[in-house]
Amino acid sequence: MGRHSLPDEYGAAAPDPRPRARGRTVAIATVLVLAVAAGTAVAGRNGLLPLGGSCADEAVRVDVVAAPDIAPALIQAADHIREKEVTSDGHCMDVRVTPRDAYQVADALRAGKGGEYEVWVPDSDLWLDRAGSDSDSTPVTPTGNIAATPVGVAMLPSAARSLGWPSKTYTWAELTAAATAGEKLRLGTADPARSAPGLLALTMVGASAAEAGDEDNTQVAEAAKILASRMSDSDGQVLDTLARDASGTEQGNPRRNQALILTEQAAHRHNAGTEEEGGLDLFYPKDGTPLLDYPFTLVDERGQSTDESRAAVRFMTFFGEPEGRRVLARHGFRPESGDAEEAVVTAAGGRTPQPYEQEEFEPPAPEAMQETLGMWTITVQSARLTTVVDASGSMAQPVPGRDQSRMDVTKASLIQALSQFTPDDEIGLWEFATHLDGDKDFRKLVETRRLGDRDEKGKAHREKLTAAFGDLTPVPDGATGLYDTTLAAYRAAQDSYVSGKFNALVILTDGVNEDPGSISRSSLVAELEGLRDPDRPVPVIAIAVGPAADKEEVKEIAEATGGSGHQVSDPAQIHAVILKAIMEAGSTL
Repeated sequence: MGRHSLPDEYGAAAPDPRPRARGRTVAIATVLVLAVAAGTAVAGRNGLLPLGGSCADEAVRVDVVAAPDIAPALIQAADHIREKEVTSDGHCMDVRVTPRDAYQVADALRAGKGGEYEVWVPDSDLWLDRAGSDSDSTPVTPTGNIAATPVGVAMLPSAARSLGWPSKTYTWAELTAAATAGEKLRLGTADPARSAPGLLALTMVGASAAEAGDEDNTQVAEAAKILASRMSDSDGQVLDTLARDASGTEQGNPRRNQALILTEQAAHRHNAGTEEEGGLDLFYPKDGTPLLDYPFTLVDERGQSTDESRAAVRFMTFFGEPEGRRVLARHGFRPESGDAEEAVVTAAGGRTPQPYEQEEFEPPAPEAMQETLGMWTITVQSARLTTVVDASGSMAQPVPGRDQSRMDVTKASLIQALSQFTPDDEIGLWEFATHLDGDKDFRKLVETRRLGDRDEKGKAHREKLTAAFGDLTPVPDGATGLYDTTLAAYRAAQDSYVSGKFNALVILTDGVNEDPGSISRSSLVAELEGLRDPDRPVPVIAIAVGPAADKEEVKEIAEATGGSGHQVSDPAQIHAVILKAIMEAGSTL
């Protein structure tokens, strides 16, 4: 992940991190100047954040929410600061730390909430991207990193020995393939949509598989399916799935895992509370172990007082000092530079020749992780889609360079896209033009149901839908009734929302709205924004087909629902755009 650190001159004991292969583009000094009205950065560079001194004044309170794995270390540090009367500008510091899963905090901040604390310390800066992904998001300002821990694969000793640990090393793809081959070695993970280690590991599996020649992601999709069957809701629960002892009952229990995608710190914590024979051994894949990087983040810094901001940053600098580093090491963390510490690695189950220290490792790019999360969404979480297709007369126009109409190419592309979905996915079909059903511009052709369902004659829903796609025909002299159709289809999709599935509305149009009696564009957007429910999200994926369609129009309509607008010149591109848009939408939910 991207890394952040204060300039070396910020405090005498600030760490001197090694060069990074890639980092988040943050001008830390500028951030700090903005965060505390030009005070904190200047004070830090001139050593004006004192240690100790009089506590005659009231203590400055700083509320911190932190990922549950690092919260105990922060609590111990806060206790040390309180006991030693460490001060900021002569004021004592009262730091209160609350453990909270990073995905929960990110979702709250994205919704514009979270003003009851000054500092957030998630386990990875990927949550900062998620937290700031909405226009109404509460602003967050990363000011540095305080710790690190690599992600690997931890195993019970018997399982590790069966794979040749510690002498034999594996890539991510090789290790995952070995651990997911049949039921011989059961591998568990936390949900990548809620777990940074889970998402980073799955992204690394994809990159590793691609490097080995799996360009179409079949290996990573297969691994995702297997991992999903052994998935825990969060990082805090994944260790509970391990076999509890070496007995045949536990080892043979199909609900118990023998291996886990786990951080070095989590393995360290587990081993510290376990007898030696029950400890974990840790594999560090040879193509790189991504780091969790624990960004120290100010929340809505403009709403903080100068004293609060300065005290918060003073708390951060403590972890670059000897005592702060010792606190982190006792809890199984590496320093923020990511440099391996032998005692921490050994206690976590690492042994040479496992490559537990990777130099100049290039972490996964944000785009790769977004793609992986989208793949996880449509591979693991079943989709519920209603496809709404323009059947206006203009769909009969020929596609340049093809001896086919827009409708013919669109139908073929939709049928191709359908082949990518599983029997558990639910898909339906509407068509629209103008006045298709009395005064209505739209008509429901096929109910949104499981593709694997069969009717009373034994015909699968997939077959029925494929036939309906093939029967789509342009309506002679039919115009484009886009606005009324979109509103009606969106309401229907919300009314039939199914929890636990990825619900979305896919709209294809080759033109702008042509129904003079319909709702206006501005009213449609306002209606969609009012109907949008973050607890029951139904993003619209709107695709403008051909030169007469207006990309900006469909984009505005789709974004009102949290979805996305796209344009294709050739309808043959529709299937690829649909799948890509679903993956992108799934990665933000």
